[in-house]
Amino acid sequence: MSNTRIERDTMGEMEVPSEALYGASTQRAVLNFPVSGEPVEVGIIHAYGLIKWASARVNGELGQVDKSLTCQIETAAEEVYEGKLDEHFPVDVYQTGSGTSTNMNANEVIANRCSQIAGKPIGSKEPIHPNDHVNQGQSSNDTFPTAMHIAAGVALKNDLVPELEKLKSSLGNKAKEFQDTLKIGRTHLMDATPVRLGQEFGGYEKQIERGIDRSHKALKALHELALGGTAVGTGLNCHPEFPAMAIKFIAEKTGIEFREAENHFEAQAAKDALVECHGHLNTIATSLFKIANDLRLMGSGPRCAVGEIKLPATQPGSSIMPGKVNPVMSEAVTMVAARVFGNHSTVTWSGANGHLELNVFMPVMAHAVMESIRLLTNVCKIFRERCVDGIEANTERCNELIEYSLSMVTSLAPKIGYEVAAKIAKESVATGKTVRQLCNEQLGELGISAEQLKAALDPGSMT
Repeated sequence: MSNTRIERDTMGEMEVPSEALYGASTQRAVLNFPVSGEPVEVGIIHAYGLIKWASARVNGELGQVDKSLTCQIETAAEEVYEGKLDEHFPVDVYQTGSGTSTNMNANEVIANRCSQIAGKPIGSKEPIHPNDHVNQGQSSNDTFPTAMHIAAGVALKNDLVPELEKLKSSLGNKAKEFQDTLKIGRTHLMDATPVRLGQEFGGYEKQIERGIDRSHKALKALHELALGGTAVGTGLNCHPEFPAMAIKFIAEKTGIEFREAENHFEAQAAKDALVECHGHLNTIATSLFKIANDLRLMGSGPRCAVGEIKLPATQPGSSIMPGKVNPVMSEAVTMVAARVFGNHSTVTWSGANGHLELNVFMPVMAHAVMESIRLLTNVCKIFRERCVDGIEANTERCNELIEYSLSMVTSLAPKIGYEVAAKIAKESVATGKTVRQLCNEQLGELGISAEQLKAALDPGSMT
């Protein structure tokens, strides 16, 4: 028994795997683009299911396709939207720049699924034709940019924002927990005046709060959908009421304020909205990199470096050094950030390379945006659960480093003068004595009392 079947498109016959719901156009793409082995992101596929579902319903309501057919398309398209047919979408990311292969993949899968449900042979195009019925009123050139916005918008709303909110809460809890822990501040990686450990964590909490704001701005940038522009933005072969009606359905299903593009030529020829969206993701990755880096610096040692905080031990850190534990969660965060930074370069170049009425870098652009959202979402979750929530303050070490810091003399400068304070700092370096010890030895020369010295060198008052 053959494990292939014959399907036909406008270019002729193609052998297609027997069990595949896709057809000849998709199989041509599979053969033409064996590039990365990475199929188009499932978020894009699910968005396509929603687009085809909405389109079928509206085409039925507007009389563009018989309702007896659109009801069947809706059933199959909903299955695509729900992820039930993911295995039938094999086209590589690196394909036609318009995403035509993916659009046809969706059209063919839905049409063949309708045949399957109706008891007709797969590939018969009965009762549903992939182009005439599933693709009615649409083009790859408006559906793929629409799918990009839907997929990224849903991932931002449902995945990244909730994880950022949880991470913000965890950092806020640590800010409160560590509010009474005093430690030395550092600028240029050198000792500065004291701060509260809680103040540092409060800064990290604010960075993530800003990241949540940026996520909402990224989502807002995606609200306009290109659906209805068809081939070049003119809306050829599309009912004038189709885009608004279909997009209303999409907005209701996703809970996102999607609306028809104000200018379909801009929406299809340019991808500035995706560049803006990823710019916010790039900034969020920058914030996470800074936070993760700070934590591994403060936790370094733990005995022969800073060691002001204790990071949770998650796994052995060396195959040769017993007992070694590394800041692996911070390392994961910073590697994700590096990937997002690289993706931003891809997104920027992709957005800049629109050609006349169409951008032809859309599949790789979509892949980069979706990967960044997914990586940031996942790493926020593990960073919170396996690192931030378990951080402890090493109060003894914090106090020790404050006492040995040269910068303690800063609070004395207004009382004894900058030059005298600098002389004490240099003497502290030369003798190994603390600022407090030297000042106690020189109280008479400094012209201050022991009580004044104690008050001036109180680290809590400096924060």
